[in-house]
Amino acid sequence: MVRFGVSRFTVRQAIASLERRGLVRAEQGRGTFVQTPVLAYPISRRTRFSRNLIEQGFDPGGELLSQEIVPAVAEVAEVLRIPEGQSVVRRRGIGKANDIPIELAEVFLPLNRFPDFPQRRAEHSTYTATFASYGIKDYVRASTLIEARMPTVQEAERLRQSASSPVFVVTRLDTDLDGGPSYSAAGFGRRRV
Repeated sequence: MVRFGVSRFTVRQAIASLERRGLVRAEQGRGTFVQTPVLAYPISRRTRFSRNLIEQGFDPGGELLSQEIVPAVAEVAEVLRIPEGQSVVRRRGIGKANDIPIELAEVFLPLNRFPDFPQRRAEHSTYTATFASYGIKDYVRASTLIEARMPTVQEAERLRQSASSPVFVVTRLDTDLDGGPSYSAAGFGRRRV
């Protein structure tokens, strides 16, 4: 009131207007707080990270932490329907919305199906575009498993969150339209609210 030279009624109207627009939240006895945008992440047969974020007004981004060719461990081999020990590309990265970390991801791709994937992925802005370069024009979500747990210290640091805040662990399998596994990924992340 003092700063802007207006009445208490005008301040209350302004705060009520901001609250209706979802920009602030007023808590009785505590004060008024800026409301951080909530990220919804719908999962469907055609879930796409970038599209989910763009449709909500967020700027998608990411950071590649590591990329290497490794032998498939039993769990990865079973999901990808390949022999244990067969070479896979393992990519680890951080998914971001408006430059805020929202997920840690670990993605596995069968090398025999995606030869030179590291080079091709560097040429394209999304997984969808990279898969298209291999002739996979579309792919769908075959399965999604969601679990909650406490993060490791390193996960909490990378996600810029408290180690006492839980994370969701999402394990997914995407397949091409013929049912062949495009890739399997296990990701760690949380929605910032």
